[in-house]
Amino acid sequence: MRLNGLKPAAGSRTLARRVGRGMGSGSGKTAGRGDKGQKSRSGGHLKIGFEGGQMPLQRRLPKRGFRSRMAGKSAHVRLDELSRVAGSVVDLVSLRDAALIGHKIERVKVIASGRIDRAVTLKGVEATRGARAEIEKAGGKVE
Repeated sequence: MRLNGLKPAAGSRTLARRVGRGMGSGSGKTAGRGDKGQKSRSGGHLKIGFEGGQMPLQRRLPKRGFRSRMAGKSAHVRLDELSRVAGSVVDLVSLRDAALIGHKIERVKVIASGRIDRAVTLKGVEATRGARAEIEKAGGKVE
């Protein structure tokens, strides 16, 4: 086998139809465009989704869902991940240093998942009710 001898299998690729080449070709005169109307003219095209003046499908259907603008700026941290933070004060900077959140994160919420065994102080970080109870039970506080 040689690379310069490779070609597609017979019949797998059909030739493009040559239109407007006389009546004997089967697609002469109007070249398969029909007789009249916008689509038969040169330069005549309709915008995508146009249905002849009928309300288009993309406008008939209801809008659903949205893309949150805060989704890329907020994050959740589990209770057991707080043990990776050096020091007793947990804030955005210490969470970034511990590689628990990315550099674009602006809002963090601690969720009650896992256990915490040391006292920590949350500053500028939100916490769920369950997480707050666990932190206070371990001797820490949420500011």
